[in-house]
Amino acid sequence: MCTNFIPSARVDFLEQRLGPVAPLPVGAASWPVETFPGYAAPVVVRSGQGSVALQVAQFGLMPAWSKDAQHARELSRGTYNARSETAAIKPSFRHAWAARQWALVPMECFFDPCWEDAAANAGRAVRWRMSMSDGEPFAVAGLWERWTDKASGEQADSFTLLTANADGHPLMGRMHRPGDEKRMPVIVPPGRYADWLDASPQQAMEFMQCFPAEEMRGEPAPLVRATKTPRAVPRSDSPPPPENLSLF
Repeated sequence: MCTNFIPSARVDFLEQRLGPVAPLPVGAASWPVETFPGYAAPVVVRSGQGSVALQVAQFGLMPAWSKDAQHARELSRGTYNARSETAAIKPSFRHAWAARQWALVPMECFFDPCWEDAAANAGRAVRWRMSMSDGEPFAVAGLWERWTDKASGEQADSFTLLTANADGHPLMGRMHRPGDEKRMPVIVPPGRYADWLDASPQQAMEFMQCFPAEEMRGEPAPLVRATKTPRAVPRSDSPPPPENLSLF
């Protein structure tokens, strides 16, 4: 699973792989340097007119059938990852899957907990940073949804990351607690971004596999916790992680 990543909105790398990408509209919402569930991030979607566009959406999918704003928020706390094996049938995701509401979630990296050195780390996992071996941004396959508040008529976009079983993966198989199933985000091959956005529900399943470990890089990236002053963040609009989420 993936609860924390650094988004990328580099249009240059997206256009190299997709062709023209409509930029974010003027006045679009901003996002923090690091994204956790409940925070915003840029995603790439296919618009109704067929063009490719960037939009800002909440990390944690709010199902279209959510009763009200509170219900939508509550559901989104558990919908930031979608198991690729069941996304087509799970109530929270099946509408987006059937409607082919595919998203590309561009990232610089994502983070996962490694327990290999827990004994030497006071029994705690060490946060690892996962990126591409060439240092380039990449994109994870996702689903997006648009929820409409019946009370106000306001609309909100949100998304989830699709994940695949990573048992036996040379890199991702080392993450998470011993004995737990290993999962990893579905990283879309660079040459297949358009194929993902145009896929049928049946074709989408072809993408639901692990990315080659030899094309990835993993390294320890423990959080630095200040003892006397708050930890600095790269941007003033970057809030701290939600209190109810584990930082590994």
